[in-house]
Amino acid sequence: MAAKSGDTLTKTVWQYTKILPEETMQFLREIAADYHCVKNYTFERYSGIKSLSRLTPVYDIMGEVRHSGIRARLCLPSAYFDPAIVEAVSDIKGMWGVLKNRIQVRITSNENLSDADRLYLRTVLKLDRIYAAVLNRQPYEMPKKAQGLDIDVQRLNNILCRLTRKYLTKPTVGRSDVFSITPGGYSYRDGAICIASRVHGQRMELPLKDTRTSDRQIRICIRENDAALAIPVETRIKRHEDYGSTIYVHIGCRDMFTLSNGNIYGKSLDDITAPETERLAEKNRERTKARMIWQESLTAGEWKKADNIEANNLGLEKYNRQKEKERAKTKSFINTEINRMFRDEKPGKIVITKPVTANRTKFISKSANRKMTRGFSGYIRERLTYKCQVNSIELVEINSKGTGSVCSNCGAKGKREAGLFVCGNCGYWSAIPLNGAKNIEQKYNKNNKADFSQVLKQE
Repeated sequence: MAAKSGDTLTKTVWQYTKILPEETMQFLREIAADYHCVKNYTFERYSGIKSLSRLTPVYDIMGEVRHSGIRARLCLPSAYFDPAIVEAVSDIKGMWGVLKNRIQVRITSNENLSDADRLYLRTVLKLDRIYAAVLNRQPYEMPKKAQGLDIDVQRLNNILCRLTRKYLTKPTVGRSDVFSITPGGYSYRDGAICIASRVHGQRMELPLKDTRTSDRQIRICIRENDAALAIPVETRIKRHEDYGSTIYVHIGCRDMFTLSNGNIYGKSLDDITAPETERLAEKNRERTKARMIWQESLTAGEWKKADNIEANNLGLEKYNRQKEKERAKTKSFINTEINRMFRDEKPGKIVITKPVTANRTKFISKSANRKMTRGFSGYIRERLTYKCQVNSIELVEINSKGTGSVCSNCGAKGKREAGLFVCGNCGYWSAIPLNGAKNIEQKYNKNNKADFSQVLKQE
């Protein structure tokens, strides 16, 4: 449901420090290292099956970790210690969420399970307390939804345990150059943010390039000679009186948005991303060759040659700078086209399909794999979602089943040939994205009519 005008939405903006002295940079690196040490400790202690039912509330875990002595040993201020634990527990919950999704897929695809079996398994997965009891072989009360079902509980519990063992992993820390700090751990003075140090009552000063301030938890990202601060700010949600149409959108790789009315936004997105993908592929091939020669030089004792290769061919500064520059151009194009679609179409509701991630077929072509790996589909959906929220536009996602394989004119199965959808039944043909967008429109309207009929029957 679209948000009301006058509400606010949280977004993240970046603020940068001035060039910092090495002493300050070393302090930030040490805080980041200890921050991730706390996260690792939390992962080791609470990411197993015995802790599944104890992840909420997080304050209980925070108290236990605090009393373990790790904070005193690291001499880490609570302004960093507390968010490290909260972030770690959040990552653990995310890990369990991913695991449950994978198990759900296996439950759906298992032909040996009855509808009653699936109902029991899905119910247990939704209830962490019962799911934890099953995994730890402890007694539990049968969920209300599963009471009276004709099922073999022991067999189904064994299936759950087996699938959990197969897919359970421990979350990893990831980047070790970032950390968060609570509002009580920083203040502002003379154009600088002053963050808590290891000495009680003293703070480390980080001069800022602008005068923005915050009163919420912020995230600090350490760079080579300075730091970037991710600051949450409130954005007022807009209400457009002239926005009221419903548009049906196919999200593609070649053209970003194809509407059922034939309009295209983000045309030839692939022409922007493909050259950069191929450039990176060629650059990576060259770097791989250079790395092999560097290793051979080290083995042969040719130290001077190895040093020259390491200094001139294996660095990442220029590589990352060019890569981020091109990504920024593509992101700017995506945001511009979303804004243009809003201005032209004035939508009150946008209907798209849910992203398809399960059972995705691998591409045979290596170039196609590279394009998908570096694709912007996730970023496009993220920005569309955010901009819909800011502009009070309702975004509806429907199941994509049947929207790409059938003819939008007659409903028969069709074929894809050279970028076109061709129907052998009625002779209809169109661009594949346009056929998909029309199918999205028909499927959404059909589902709405069915729901409305069901409501009338109930009344």
